[in-house]
Amino acid sequence: MQALIAPRRQVVVFARGARCDNRSVCGRYVLASPGAAIAEHFRLADLPAYPPRYNIAPTQDALVVRETPGGSREAVSLRWGLIPFWAKEPSIGSRLINARAEGVVDKPAFRAAFRRRRCLVPADGFFEWRALASGRKQPYYIRLASGEPFAMAGLWEQWRPPAGAPERSGGTSRGRGDAIAKTHELFTESGAPPPAPGSHLPPPAAGTAPPSASDTIATFTIVTTAANAELRALHDRMPVIVAPTDYDEWLSSPNPSALLGPWAGAAFAIAPIGTRVNDVRNDDPELLQPVPGV
Repeated sequence: MQALIAPRRQVVVFARGARCDNRSVCGRYVLASPGAAIAEHFRLADLPAYPPRYNIAPTQDALVVRETPGGSREAVSLRWGLIPFWAKEPSIGSRLINARAEGVVDKPAFRAAFRRRRCLVPADGFFEWRALASGRKQPYYIRLASGEPFAMAGLWEQWRPPAGAPERSGGTSRGRGDAIAKTHELFTESGAPPPAPGSHLPPPAAGTAPPSASDTIATFTIVTTAANAELRALHDRMPVIVAPTDYDEWLSSPNPSALLGPWAGAAFAIAPIGTRVNDVRNDDPELLQPVPGV
């Protein structure tokens, strides 16, 4: 099936009193562009090494671009799932993988980060799932038709365990177990099938110790908005995509709320793909191959 190309659309203004919650829409995405391309696109002087990723999932570390105190840009690896600075323990992060644009200004979980800690989340594309009449969910891969990388709007935070918090031990910690369970729920709410039976979300990167009372955990969330006309048949939400000309405004302006509408820029390419993407353990280029007859 030939990829569908979406035309440009106008930005939709949010209605007063729109419902706000933290249900996930962008639950998986791709970043496989070479580091040189990412460094050039985001005007980065330096870039940490990162592997190509074809199925980035919540609770995993991923690359974000943020502003330094000196006003330049830096790329860092943060954990996906925002832990507000005031949280008593870190498992809340698995419930905050997305931040609805309508609530970032005043929601307690997001308002401090929206004022002072915004970031760009580099991506080559993202996935959405469409419910079919049969009850099956068909995954789609969505990218810019040009094939260029782009930026999703993000917020980031740094969390430290409260004073006197007990140190956590290995993989049996309650926080990690809750994170896996809650993220399983988020996949279901977003339309993405939960991990396959017998599997679980990937553990932290090798060599990453469980958080102790002295640890700081840096995390991020992806901001979502109402879907534009091209994506509405797949889902009623989409990630906020920031145009390159607006990167500085998103990172450093006092209030970039004008950027929170549905994407109205360059055309998308949308194509159905196979269901191997449903399992977060699969992370290879073949996931992106279009499937015929859908």
